[in-house]
Amino acid sequence: MIGLRGASRYLSPEFTDAFKLECEALSYVRDKMGLKNIDLMVPFCRTAEEGKAVIRLLKENGLQQGKDGLKVWVMCELPSNVFAIDEFAEVFDGFSICSNDLTQLCLGVDRDSGILAGLFDEDNTAVREAISLAIKGAHRNGKEVGICGQAPSDRPHFARFLVDLGIDSISLTPDAVLQALDVVSAAESEHIVQEEISTVITGGKIVGEKKTTNTALKA
Repeated sequence: MIGLRGASRYLSPEFTDAFKLECEALSYVRDKMGLKNIDLMVPFCRTAEEGKAVIRLLKENGLQQGKDGLKVWVMCELPSNVFAIDEFAEVFDGFSICSNDLTQLCLGVDRDSGILAGLFDEDNTAVREAISLAIKGAHRNGKEVGICGQAPSDRPHFARFLVDLGIDSISLTPDAVLQALDVVSAAESEHIVQEEISTVITGGKIVGEKKTTNTALKA
C-alpha cells in the first residue's frame, strides 16, 4: 500500500507503455468524445517535484494542464501533502482528500490488515486535524478541495465536520446521499443564520472566519 504506486509508478520506466495507453484513453474521451468536463487526478504524490514531473509527462503524452480547460488535481492522502500543501498548491489545480490513505499513514495502520482493523479510524483526532489543515491550506491558496473516503457516508457527524470546515465537495456512496443532504443542508442553514446575526451585531461587518459553504455532494 505504500510501495510503487501513484505518481512514482507513472514516472517509473517500467510503467511507461501503460501510462501512455492511459493518456491515450483520456485524450480520446476528452478530444474525440468531447467530454471536456473530465479532469485528471494524480494519486499518491509524495512531493511537489514529483507532481511537476508527472505533469510534464502528461504534456508529453498530449494532456496539457490548462489546455481546453484541463485541470490536474492531486489526491491529498499523505502527511506530506498536508504539511507541504502550499508547495503542492503551486503545482496542482485542486485537492481531493483521500481519508482512507490519510488515516493509514497518519496512524501507521495498514488499511488492509485485519489484525489492526480496530485501530483504523478516520474519526481519530490526528486524522481530523490533518483534514482540517488540508482544507484550510487549500483555501488559503485559492484552490478547491473535496474528499473521498468512507467516513462521510457512514457517519453523519463527520459530514457535518467537513461542512463546518467549508469543504467544497463530498463524495458519497449512493445509499448515503439523502442522509448527507439533510446534514449538509442543516449545517449550511445554521452558518447562514450565524453570519446574519454576526452582521447585525457588528453593524454590517462580518467578524471571524466565514463558514458559509455551498458543498457539492457526489455519489
